Amino acid sequence: MWRRLKKVGLVFVVVLIGGFAAAQLVRPARTNPPTDHARTIQATAGSSSELIAVLDRACNDCHSNGTVWARYSQVAPVSWLISRGVAEGRKALNFSEWGTYSAEDQQTLLATSCDDATKGTMPMRPYLMLRPEARLSASDVATICSAARQAEAQAASNTPARGVR
Repeated sequence: MWRRLKKVGLVFVVVLIGGFAAAQLVRPARTNPPTDHARTIQATAGSSSELIAVLDRACNDCHSNGTVWARYSQVAPVSWLISRGVAEGRKALNFSEWGTYSAEDQQTLLATSCDDATKGTMPMRPYLMLRPEARLSASDVATICSAARQAEAQAASNTPARGVR
């Protein structure tokens, strides 16, 4: 009985290790598209902005073309999850392409970022397990929400009064 159990256990370990090794052959693309710095949020907000510091620390790995691909992003299956997360993050909001968004879209994206940061849904919890320094403090959330309010106020001041000729 014990011999048979040992054999089954050994086969299980060999299959598990073989599967893990084979998974390493499936490599997702880990690319950083070229960035036109004139279109980045840094060009709009200024590089000394408090907002930029928060974005650089907590958001840019998933929401910019400047992702820092850590060592763990090279090991399957984590690499698959991270690659997919970065692709989805860039699709939803890309701070490297900020200048390509309309003023209305920028306002909406900042408001959504404020909501997500306030609710604690961004950054995502699995990412925080790997990068705890990306956790947003109350001050960080206030900085994001302040930028959203400023964008809203600016949009309101740029809107012509209706019915006035």
